[in-house]
Amino acid sequence: MKSNHIKSDPWKIIEDSFDPNKVEASESIFSLGNGAMGHRANFEEYYSGKTFQGSYAAGVYYPDKTRVGWWKNGYPEYFAKVLNAPNWIGIDVYYDNVKLDLNKVTIQKFLRTLDMRTGLYTRQVTLTTHEGLNLSIFATRFLALFQEELGCIKYSVKIHNVAANIKVCPYIDANIKNKDSNWDDQFWELKSQSIDENFAMLHTKTFKSEFDLCTYQGVSFYKNSIPSKEYSLEKSSGRISYVFEANLAPNEEVMVEKVGGYCSSLQQSQQKHKKHVKKIALESLSKGFDALLDLQKSNWDEIWEMADISIEDDIKAQQGIRFNIFQLNQTYTGKNPLLNIGPKGYTGEKYGGSTYWDTEAFCFPFYIATKNESVAENLLNYRYNHLQKAIENAVKLGFTGGAALFPMVTINGEECHNEWEITFEEIHRNAAIAHAIYAYERYTGKTTYVENKGIDVLVGISRFWSQRISFSKEKKKYVMLGVTGPNEYENNVNNNWYTNYAAKWCMEYTCKRLIQISKDKPKVHKTIQERLDLSNPEVIDWEEKASNIYLPYDKKNDIFLQQDGFLDKDLKKTLVIPSEERPINQHWSWDRILRSPYIKQADVLQGFYFFENHFSNEQLKNNFDFYEPYTVHESSLSPSIHAVLAASLERVDQAYDFYLQTSRLDLDDYNAEVHEGLHITSMAGTWLSIVKGFGGMRIKDNAIYFSPQLPKAWKSFSFKINFRGSIIELSVSKTNSLLILIKGNPVSAFLNEKQVIFNSKSDVK
Repeated sequence: MKSNHIKSDPWKIIEDSFDPNKVEASESIFSLGNGAMGHRANFEEYYSGKTFQGSYAAGVYYPDKTRVGWWKNGYPEYFAKVLNAPNWIGIDVYYDNVKLDLNKVTIQKFLRTLDMRTGLYTRQVTLTTHEGLNLSIFATRFLALFQEELGCIKYSVKIHNVAANIKVCPYIDANIKNKDSNWDDQFWELKSQSIDENFAMLHTKTFKSEFDLCTYQGVSFYKNSIPSKEYSLEKSSGRISYVFEANLAPNEEVMVEKVGGYCSSLQQSQQKHKKHVKKIALESLSKGFDALLDLQKSNWDEIWEMADISIEDDIKAQQGIRFNIFQLNQTYTGKNPLLNIGPKGYTGEKYGGSTYWDTEAFCFPFYIATKNESVAENLLNYRYNHLQKAIENAVKLGFTGGAALFPMVTINGEECHNEWEITFEEIHRNAAIAHAIYAYERYTGKTTYVENKGIDVLVGISRFWSQRISFSKEKKKYVMLGVTGPNEYENNVNNNWYTNYAAKWCMEYTCKRLIQISKDKPKVHKTIQERLDLSNPEVIDWEEKASNIYLPYDKKNDIFLQQDGFLDKDLKKTLVIPSEERPINQHWSWDRILRSPYIKQADVLQGFYFFENHFSNEQLKNNFDFYEPYTVHESSLSPSIHAVLAASLERVDQAYDFYLQTSRLDLDDYNAEVHEGLHITSMAGTWLSIVKGFGGMRIKDNAIYFSPQLPKAWKSFSFKINFRGSIIELSVSKTNSLLILIKGNPVSAFLNEKQVIFNSKSDVK
């Protein structure tokens, strides 16, 4: 059931009333991040109601020991957990020595706003205490894009009806725990704490993984806009507070400007932490909140200039896509090659904050088209740098000879997921990584990455597929047994079509590139053979196996079978599921789900998305019409793929429905789980549903193609693409479509199959 507590606005996320049952959901939706740190939209002041406290430093994790009822050989020793870092945003408020608790007052007015254009979060609360005091709180904050260790808060308390003594106490606190923990371990060790006149710092270190983290704050206080130095300091184990106290008459206020955040050992050596962040804090306080906000606005202007998708006459659709683009840019900037993209970003702890196949399958196209090639290359290098770990992962499962199985879940290249059917069977993730390498080469037109790095990954993956398949004497084909496809509502199946086809494609693509390199650059090819101990007979073996992989097919329905036994199920479509039993993963037993025909997300259709030029439109239609009615879309990754494919079939109305579902998945809380955090990686799918769906963008034969379609609800839409160093804009209205060269040299482009001849900054119909 959809939630509608977020108001519609093209550039803002707005919540204009207080509902204690929505606090955790709003904490997710209003989250902030800057690529290096992030936090949920927790209140600065104390709140005793239901809340999910969460602040996170990028790349800092704890190897939480695996906890399972029955250990199986090959299980990873740990599950990497993104850590709830020390709280730097906290500000306690006292009135007449009573601690303010928003859960124990009468709230008269409440307005929370996230301005996506500027990255600015604001909250206004007017309340009455049990003692009859009427006051207002105004809180504003952002996480700086121009300085990744910096967050800024402006916080004020104003009295309305009677005089009162007000204390405002900004603090940093290391006494925190993760909500998601296997053993309730202590994750942090407090190493030291220091406090100066207006700067305080906590040095903590993670147990086991030994990351150093500096959490800091700097403060400036004001009474009725006049600066004040009349404040005191409080320090206890793991907590440092400043205390500013003032007697206020009606209509008077106190205010604190607070800067703070994190610096981890991934950014600076521990020996430099204090000097580094103290310099940031003091310089930032000297500039003041408003000047820092101007810098922030400038940074976001630059992002939106390239990344914005404009939709006319459909506010919900417009708000949805901008929210998705905003969160993607908050989560990953591409500056640090050690980082990647977790499914929840910095908005929650589910999935451990780790990297999944989502990055290559969904996020990669967004970043290469809206950022630049270097950002996309960083994502590829993340996997290349973990290749040896992928080989080690495969060895643990019995594979040899340099076969590589990239992890389903990872932070450092090691597999750290401990559900058997996912860890050992959902091996299709290898194909997504290979496909990203292919997509990079096709998009950029550059062959050097594959020749120097990508080929190592492709060879490792092909070696894995070659060993993972087995020859069936009955079928006289190579089969793949005991796998889980993208549809995780089927486990341990034989011959998942998508996995089989992806394995076939991976080996074929690897062979093709090796043959091409041997022809074009024989010296490079020889170096590759020597480096990887690769022989010609091994490559020939891959070619033979790829050409003889079994692909299950049902002649009666003219469809590819999701797996060998799919038609043995009770094929009742999703329409028969009572609404009160949706989502089924929250109401049905796992056994019942596994026996049902219901599909969590695109599976066969995921193959049609990746390899669409391998199949006819008629094949797509047959498979789409067969499988979609059994799909419950209970993975956040599902609606976007269906939107793109529906648009390919020119079913714009159906594509639009899927688009709304993917774009507003979190804003409307379709799956009743937004309180756990946002679905960051699926947000890239929302971008795909417009750019590849309604925009019809494709890369073919060193050219970029657009075949746009306009949903009925839209008057127009437009977006920009960075293609091979040139910025081009597609604008689509009810009367025509235009391609505009915004910046750079003319590129080869087609609009509705007609080649566009660009003159610099000229419009082309």
